[in-house]
Amino acid sequence: MMIGAIKSCRSLVNFRPCLLQFSSLRSMSSLRTLEETVRAAVDAKDYQQIPELLGSFEEACQNPNPFSFLSNFPQNHRIKVIDEMLESFIPLRPRSRPKIAYDYLLSYSLQSLHPLPLALAILQRTLRSGCVPVPQIRLLLSSAWLERRCQSHSVADILLEMKSIGYHPDCGTCNYLVSSLCAIDQLVEAAKVLKGMSSAECVPDLESYSIVIGAMSTARKTNDAVEIIKEMVLNMGLMPRQGMVIKVAAALRANREMWKAVEMIAFLERKGCPIGFEGYEVVVEGCLECREYILAGKTVMGMTERGFIPYIKVRQKVVEGLAGVGEWKLASVVRQRFAELKS
Repeated sequence: MMIGAIKSCRSLVNFRPCLLQFSSLRSMSSLRTLEETVRAAVDAKDYQQIPELLGSFEEACQNPNPFSFLSNFPQNHRIKVIDEMLESFIPLRPRSRPKIAYDYLLSYSLQSLHPLPLALAILQRTLRSGCVPVPQIRLLLSSAWLERRCQSHSVADILLEMKSIGYHPDCGTCNYLVSSLCAIDQLVEAAKVLKGMSSAECVPDLESYSIVIGAMSTARKTNDAVEIIKEMVLNMGLMPRQGMVIKVAAALRANREMWKAVEMIAFLERKGCPIGFEGYEVVVEGCLECREYILAGKTVMGMTERGFIPYIKVRQKVVEGLAGVGEWKLASVVRQRFAELKS
């Protein structure tokens, strides 16, 4: 499965250069001039001029990468040069000024023979500057990560390699990696990265869990989504956002797994997580669709205890449904509760 994903990533990554081979000779000449100019700036350690140089050639700066000459450097020297470059960009203002340089450095490093951990360091600096990498980076990063994982390296080991070049894993970098894997439907691997972050001295935050749970819900992998929510609450002490609860509840409703949805809501209530009106409403409507009227009635009672009252059509359906299955007592209790809240 992972090998297939790597091949798919490679085919998409290699498609763009095929289109670019028809570029004009004039553009190629400009590119050579740009690469030589960037090389001269690197040799002179005049790194802060590089973003302006790249910007001035932006139209021609497509393929090959203007940092391609770095491949001629020994690996240790190449890492040192890129690290110096990244450090020199920190004081530049506005902070987005070096974005074009970050994008080309990321693209270059991710397509090199040994992309990690250097690409993760560049990504970290990019994100900390407030810049968002170009969309293609997600595909390149996912491909590089999956290929490395196929070599039997653990998540923690790969992330901790950042320390060997003077960097440390952080949530921003890991979250971008996780979301990139989710974007190509590598949800199992994304969940493994999430679980491996703590071993790499990087404690997942609410955003880390939200990315994976959201992707699992979209794919209707509800067992995994509910399990990760429980892990987040029990092990990390984090409470899910309302939007996350609604998304998981909607996936459970789509799968007609209303018992599981009610159990999830009950679990979150016990742990002190506030459930908003929409979260209850999705579950109640799902119960009605599945003709689980007793479940709907009990959920509505829990909902009203927190001061929420369903829409009038939902109230009518719950009471009528309970009466229709012979649950007259519960129907009467629910009707009475509605009357109390309306008064």
